[in-house]
Amino acid sequence: MARRKKIYEGKAKILYAGPEPGTIVQYFKDDATANNAEKKAIVEGKGVLNNRLSEFFMRGLSNVGIPNHLVRRLNMREQLVREAEMIPLEVIVRNFAAGSIVKRLGLEEGSKLPRPVIEFCLKNDELGDPLVTEDHVINFGWAAPPDLEDMVSMALRVNDFLSGVMYGVGIKLVDFKLEFGRVWEDDYPFLIVADEISPDCCRFRDVKTERKLDKDVFREDLGSLSEAYSEVARRLGIIAAAAPATKHSKLKLVR
Repeated sequence: MARRKKIYEGKAKILYAGPEPGTIVQYFKDDATANNAEKKAIVEGKGVLNNRLSEFFMRGLSNVGIPNHLVRRLNMREQLVREAEMIPLEVIVRNFAAGSIVKRLGLEEGSKLPRPVIEFCLKNDELGDPLVTEDHVINFGWAAPPDLEDMVSMALRVNDFLSGVMYGVGIKLVDFKLEFGRVWEDDYPFLIVADEISPDCCRFRDVKTERKLDKDVFREDLGSLSEAYSEVARRLGIIAAAAPATKHSKLKLVR
């Protein structure tokens, strides 16, 4: 069997050349990182959960007309996705104050923002993914003005979708980050949501208890990251409700 060509390996995923032109195989790892990879661990089953959760969210986006890179899930850890020219930005949507915005602006942790706040970060690990303005983005050529408009519009639509889905299962969407890529059809370029949508890049809180159900569990040493991600998957119907959530248990996934 021929070895697959590795295109890129990041902190949480590996990208391989796809079986068809214009496709990539995205492999989800069990690696957990925080604080710009200063804190690292292997969390058994994390890649399986994020693969299924990202598939769930991307299919949901497709159902409401938001273009994204997902073609299909291949197996427990891999997806076939569209190859895209990635925009070197992270687009962050904040509904409640958490993380860096609390420190930067002196906000109360968990306070509801008057309206969703959108921020841009340059995707550069060596620089610590610095916050940038729209003027930075345009002047340095990271994205054109029409791209910015499309990213903001799509990010707000994704926010509406995710907020509704998660609130329906008793989870509050605090914030999340998106990445976008450019694809072409009939020589016409347009943007799609790419990378992933999972608890690795979203902040989720239980509506009643404020229990954290995302990577903050790992960042802040609050318990089992696998159990937190499994709870999200159970509420969304991806894991059977009766499945145990201990670190030694096997995941029982719903097809």
